[in-house]
Amino acid sequence: MPADPQTDTAADARTDARTDVDTDAGTQAAGTEAAGGTAPEVSVPPAEAVTPLLRGIAVLRQLTAADGMLSLSGLERATGLARSTVDRITATLARMGYVRLDGRDAVLTPRVMELGNAYLAALRLPALLDARADALADELDESVSLAVADRDGIRFIHQATRRRAMSLSFRIGDLLPAERTAPGALFATEWTPADWHRWRARRTKDPENRGFPTVPPRELPPRGGDFERLVDQAREDGWTLDDQLIEPGLVAVSVPVRHPRTGRIVCAANVVSHTSRHTADGLRTTLLPRLRSAVRAMEADLREAPPATPVTPSGLATWTSASKLELGREFIESLARGLTVLTAFGEGRDTLTLTEVATATGLARATARRALITYEHLGLVTPAGDRRFALTPRVLSLGFPPLSRTTLPEIATPHLAALTARIHESASLAVLTGPEIQYTARVATNRVMSVNIAVGTRLPAHATSPGRVLLAHRPPPERQHLPIEPELLAPLTPHTVTDPAHLTALLNTVRTQGYALVDEELEEGLRSIAVPVHDRTGHVVAALNATTHAARRTPEECVQDILPALLETAGRVEADLRVAGRFTRVPPS
Repeated sequence: MPADPQTDTAADARTDARTDVDTDAGTQAAGTEAAGGTAPEVSVPPAEAVTPLLRGIAVLRQLTAADGMLSLSGLERATGLARSTVDRITATLARMGYVRLDGRDAVLTPRVMELGNAYLAALRLPALLDARADALADELDESVSLAVADRDGIRFIHQATRRRAMSLSFRIGDLLPAERTAPGALFATEWTPADWHRWRARRTKDPENRGFPTVPPRELPPRGGDFERLVDQAREDGWTLDDQLIEPGLVAVSVPVRHPRTGRIVCAANVVSHTSRHTADGLRTTLLPRLRSAVRAMEADLREAPPATPVTPSGLATWTSASKLELGREFIESLARGLTVLTAFGEGRDTLTLTEVATATGLARATARRALITYEHLGLVTPAGDRRFALTPRVLSLGFPPLSRTTLPEIATPHLAALTARIHESASLAVLTGPEIQYTARVATNRVMSVNIAVGTRLPAHATSPGRVLLAHRPPPERQHLPIEPELLAPLTPHTVTDPAHLTALLNTVRTQGYALVDEELEEGLRSIAVPVHDRTGHVVAALNATTHAARRTPEECVQDILPALLETAGRVEADLRVAGRFTRVPPS
């Protein structure tokens, strides 16, 4: 795209009336994140920075630091903002779908991951290289990660972990100090004198790394020159080793992945193990050759990757005006507009001009400019030359780490609670496990007589509505045969369908009509209706159902009264799943 030909002036910014500027105390609470990600240091924001946006980012960062949930009073203390300001910010974030207000708590929701997704999509590395990293993890039976530099720290952009009793706790978006990681030494081989100065200042101020909550504090002060020697060795060898730098027992080997044209490091591929499986020397002799081979394949993938096809959005922020009219003072429109600026970036849109940002969001140029000034101050956006802007890895600090390991039951449970409150019946999520279903999430209704099914319960798939939905939506090659032995099609009530041909015909109907209704086949007096839940690829990964007593609703009333609410709830779960599953794996249970 051509560079923006228009000249930005201070007059542009002054024409943008500041809406929703709070007058509460705590204006400086959203100070910039220190280099390397240590505790925020207060710095004076530019005069043109958007104060509500500064404060909203501060709230998102505090929620991220609190692992995704914090009381409103806790946010007040952590940010130094007035309670009325915190209430308005969280109400705005809730309207955007970024947080859920649960009593006195604010809880991050999967929708906030669209901010980090914008950075990862613009970067393209996870989409191009994750298959190689996953294959290497399977080959080595060790955890493999991809990391990028974030000033004098590193952030993970992809993780392929192994399920073990003793496994890694690092998440996508987590920030680690460069000097305690193998990738950090590789990135430091390209540091400028200013980068080294920033790192030395941070290490002097925080020698124990207490500003990095994802790693344990250093027990012994660092020895002068240790990291510099490690960097020199990495420059000479072209790879580097982490011999228990983070904590005892944890070892890793890392190799740089270089840009096909510039030769600069774009990310580092990292294999992590434990000394109970590999010594540091063992990593070098056993795993390093295969890691180098995988990196060569990654670099070939980067060379051969076709250019990204940009899909230019438009009007991303136009919805905010209607929300402002509806909610009035409780909705901070300048915060909502500012956050949509981050989502203007994406695949094929790794750098944007001011005009392109304004076009994508539907905002005035002056408004978009002030948001970009604010983000540059916070380290979330950086100039990319030719009057263009790019997102930085620091965008991942806005809610991504605590949600990067979310599960489908965790995504579904708040939606099940809303559904139960709406229809006054118990609601559940279930997955298929061979000839049975297993309930993975459930919210029970508050009735004298209710269905008593606990999470983890297994029931025969053929006699339950979730089971029929899941059986009906198996891949086409599997539909020819039921995964249930004939002897297991036992009658549980006089109404249970046990004939394989009859059941197959019912499954075809379920697949066509989009839901399953089971009437007193599992237990007399029990009616159940279920709908499928699809992942971002369109595959059915679970079923969502509601149960009722036959005396409360007829089968026709179940379809008329409950089915629309079920379908709407499934759609909300799927929307969250699409966002959460774009760059992370969301386990179904």
